[in-house]
Amino acid sequence: MQSPLSSLKFNTASGHIWLDEERMLLLHARALGALRKELFDSLGVERTRGLLVRMGYASGMRDGAYAVKRRRAGMRTNEAFLLGPKLHAVEGVVQVEPIELSIDLARNHFYGEFLWRNSWECEADVQEYGHGEDPACWTQIGYASGYSSAFMGSPIVYKEIECRAQGDTHCRIVGQPADAWQDEAYLNYFAPHPFAGQLIEYSIGLEHLRSSSTRKPANQPLAGASAAFQAAFELLRSAAGSPITVLLQGETGVGKEVFARWLHDNGERAKGPFIAVNCGAIPADLIEAELFGVEKGAYTGAHLARSGRFERANGGTLFLDEIGDLPLAIQVKLLRALQSGEIERLGSEKTQRVDVRIVAATNVDLQKAMQEGRFRPDLYYRLNTFPITIPPLRDRRADIPVLASRFLQKYGGLYGKKPGGLTDRAMQELLNHHWPGNVRELENVIERAVLLSPDGEPIEATHLFGQRLPGGDCAGRVADGGEVVEGEGGEIDLVCGDLIERNVPLGTLEQGMMRVAMQRAGGNLSKAARLLGITRAQLAYRLRREGILV
Repeated sequence: MQSPLSSLKFNTASGHIWLDEERMLLLHARALGALRKELFDSLGVERTRGLLVRMGYASGMRDGAYAVKRRRAGMRTNEAFLLGPKLHAVEGVVQVEPIELSIDLARNHFYGEFLWRNSWECEADVQEYGHGEDPACWTQIGYASGYSSAFMGSPIVYKEIECRAQGDTHCRIVGQPADAWQDEAYLNYFAPHPFAGQLIEYSIGLEHLRSSSTRKPANQPLAGASAAFQAAFELLRSAAGSPITVLLQGETGVGKEVFARWLHDNGERAKGPFIAVNCGAIPADLIEAELFGVEKGAYTGAHLARSGRFERANGGTLFLDEIGDLPLAIQVKLLRALQSGEIERLGSEKTQRVDVRIVAATNVDLQKAMQEGRFRPDLYYRLNTFPITIPPLRDRRADIPVLASRFLQKYGGLYGKKPGGLTDRAMQELLNHHWPGNVRELENVIERAVLLSPDGEPIEATHLFGQRLPGGDCAGRVADGGEVVEGEGGEIDLVCGDLIERNVPLGTLEQGMMRVAMQRAGGNLSKAARLLGITRAQLAYRLRREGILV
């Protein structure tokens, strides 16, 4: 049977323990026991039991997803299910001994009976309270129920029939579909307790009072939780209710247009048009006509009169993106339009007034461009009335989970999928990435991940970037003897370990690698040899020896 130890890896350099894609922790049993006692003393028996059950249930669901993935990869059903008991032993919780296990996924049938030995929770309870009349392994009951429910895809609930905390010689549990128990009082432990809901509502109410006393209400708040983002957003919020010209500064992809649209949607001109123009994307000889419009016959090919962006934005907001790339000749005319509120179409001698709010954006250092003669000082000071600098994503990493969640929702709907969130490992990869493309790059990564990941399942690190990031793999793993093995083998050690546990002979592995290499190379010996890292002659010899090449 495959051991879960092959998927458990330690990275002492970064302080991570990974079980496949999930982050794990090593905790002191006495510390957990002390927390357990404090919960009983503070919340009472019934509330604490429900809380412990649901905490264990959440943990079991995560490990259950791991077992389901192994089952879908080809592992036999019962073998895959028993990874859970092995994981519980690896995690130091309890030793599990199966008595009876009956699983039929097609008929949604499940029955399981197990003995528990060396239960940490039972030991902690007896140490604090002595022997009593009730079972004590509530977290473990929750874990077993969550694990089996995730594995079966339907609610499975366990009861502790015997428990050492009651004076029995061992702990024994029985699991079956929830409705088979016909015990509403017991099943209530698995449902969210009203007390928890009251606490949540109370905390939300306090937060609402705090926020309402310090902030103005805003529609469609932007996504971000970091202090750097909030500082920029507060400036944006303060400018929303006035017609002041705003200059948004920041690297490419930080979300300058998103800021500009929020400013428009939450200001007095929300009912007017929002017109955006990328000044760097329009050829220099066409930018004047794009901004100010053109009269018929103004130049060769101007067969019709056409309004410009200023006219179309009348009564609303004109967003001038990449303003730093605007040619000097157009900068003069733009300055006049900003100062006078009047424009002239190209080829016309008639001026017309426009009522436009200007929001400009740039990733160029305008002060440096001004010193180099590429940007007019008078235009700079006209635009720089209310500057807002949007920090790059690498300086506001607390925003990454918030943004990722929003993009998952967006692209899940677009592609008709229901992403199961991000694994801990995937989130860690997002947090560790440098993000040179900022929020735009994050959005692209999440979109690709939603497309590549199976529907309804968590997104893994490999779905994000196609392969693990350099330095992202954890080299340390736990051997069956229990020691931590550190080294540079990383993933290759895990693959080899899995093959050995599956009893794959070395010769069979070599034949398979050569066969796959030849298939991928389209029968080209030289290309296949390069894929395998050997010479053409060496590959030809091995293929003839195995009878693959005549």
